[in-house]
Amino acid sequence: MKSRKILTILLTVILAMSLALTGCGGGEKETGGDSTDPTPTKAADTSKKEEEVKKEEIKETKAADKIVIFQSKVEITDQLEACAKAYTEETGVEVEVWGTTGDDYLQQLKIKLGNNQGPTVFSLAPGAESQELKAYLADLSDLSFIDNIAANMANEIDGKVVGIPYTMEGFGLVYNKDLIDASKVNNYDSFVKMLQDQKAAGINGFSLSQESYFLIGHILNTPFALQADPVDYINKLVAGDVKLQETPEFVEFAKFMEAIREYTNNPLEVTYDKETGDFATGKSASIHQGNWCYGMFKDYDVTFDMGMMPLPLIGNDKLAVSVPTCWYVNSQATAEEIQAGKDFINWLYTSETGEKYMMEEFGFIPVVSNMENPNLDPLSQAVSEYAAAGKTISWPMNQWPAGIVDVYLKPVTEEFFTTNMSGTDFLAKLTDAFVQAANK
Repeated sequence: MKSRKILTILLTVILAMSLALTGCGGGEKETGGDSTDPTPTKAADTSKKEEEVKKEEIKETKAADKIVIFQSKVEITDQLEACAKAYTEETGVEVEVWGTTGDDYLQQLKIKLGNNQGPTVFSLAPGAESQELKAYLADLSDLSFIDNIAANMANEIDGKVVGIPYTMEGFGLVYNKDLIDASKVNNYDSFVKMLQDQKAAGINGFSLSQESYFLIGHILNTPFALQADPVDYINKLVAGDVKLQETPEFVEFAKFMEAIREYTNNPLEVTYDKETGDFATGKSASIHQGNWCYGMFKDYDVTFDMGMMPLPLIGNDKLAVSVPTCWYVNSQATAEEIQAGKDFINWLYTSETGEKYMMEEFGFIPVVSNMENPNLDPLSQAVSEYAAAGKTISWPMNQWPAGIVDVYLKPVTEEFFTTNMSGTDFLAKLTDAFVQAANK
């Protein structure tokens, strides 16, 4: 009897242990909780806590109901504002677009970001600018269309996609086909002859304009791009190991600039609007611009065909083509604002309305495989054709010290166009500007 009672007790203990172990195993499988806790009720508590964490995460990534966009391409300002309204109509998210003259955009952006008053979405040139401000660049690697971006077009830093390319752009001489035969302007001598012939006919043969990049930034890119290794040359230049005035491509560049000063209108008296307006009305035969400027002609009744040809420095026959600008999202914004910024970019590149604005209103050359633009304007078509033929040079200007064009190069160029400064002295001052900008 006693042994039977002991057996009953042992069976009861074994059964209790079995139930405890079963409860432990079931709790671990469901919740990933601590396997040393055999109590089913505690496993349920852990599951509840995980659900609360997940809900909190979802709450943190909920998009804000307003974003601010600040970007440098003045040519699409009106179109972007219309695009912003369309986005608000479709999503309910308010979009405020800040304006800029374009000329001091980078300085304005730095001030806003530094004062913790930065925009949600902004633009930068990939390269030196994005490297300098990488602390403000959110990771965009999870956007749905990332894999559709053309190779080497997205801006990646430290293995993360931080910048989404606007478009592919190219620049050179935008010319009036009724006034200029591009096949006959292929070196320094023929370029000067064209300027002289146009001036004799009462037409301005070529034009720059007073804004920083349109005055010196873009045109100075060409002699850099013609170096065997442009980035290595820039590194040596800022270190003081090479000088522009001792480099053949820059020596000829200075001759081009002297001819422009002698035979064309003073660019310091020409705004971007006037430059494009004079070209559209036949007062100028050519302008140093890119395909982005075509939108500036919409208010004119242009009666001639136009094209784009290379600046024929040292016989160069290639257009400068690259990704000029990328969209970025401010990593210092709130989580909700970051999500809202990413949502806007995602909409811009994947929705029917976004594609309409990118292709038709902005006139961009597509850089993602899910977009196409069958109605490229003549200048964008020229860029596309040069790119397809492999007749392009790069944009090493994106590797120049950040801010150098506005702060250092423009003042030197303004002095050149208002004095009798020699080409050699001009190059010497530009050389000093690069060294100073790199060591500021």
